Amino acid sequence: MPKLPPLLAKPVEFLPLWLVERAARGIFSGVLKAHPGLFERLGDYRQTCYCFSPSDLSLHFRVVPAAQTLSVSRGEPPPADARIEGPLALLLGLLEGRCDADALFFSRDLSVIGDMEAMLALRNALDDSAIDLPRELGALAGPFSPLVTGAARHIRTHMLAERQATWN
Repeated sequence: MPKLPPLLAKPVEFLPLWLVERAARGIFSGVLKAHPGLFERLGDYRQTCYCFSPSDLSLHFRVVPAAQTLSVSRGEPPPADARIEGPLALLLGLLEGRCDADALFFSRDLSVIGDMEAMLALRNALDDSAIDLPRELGALAGPFSPLVTGAARHIRTHMLAERQATWN
């Protein structure tokens, strides 16, 4: 199962929460600008509160699509209608549509707590979105954009290849 490389996981654990949240909100905002109709496909589930809990970090990302808000917390998961937990690499792979959600769920690499229908609606909304997180991360880096985008793509490729190796 892919894990966040130790060189990345350790610093993230020690970064101030406000800084992690600011970076996450910047990426979230960029994704929403690039995909303005992303949450429209959720229908009634736009009001749902979703939580994403990477099992390899002590962070939780809470998203409310109707309000287009994202918050980050540490410790216990915040209240949410639907929560998904798994390694960060897999959660990001799902966001980009690079991983098979059903296979990951049935292999128990991911767990869903709460409203399964809401989580399925979110998966369906993300399916055709073509989100590119390295590009969004690079957009935050100003003149270092090519370097950051390239590094993020390299990390993504390595982590997803590791996942593929463990799956076969």
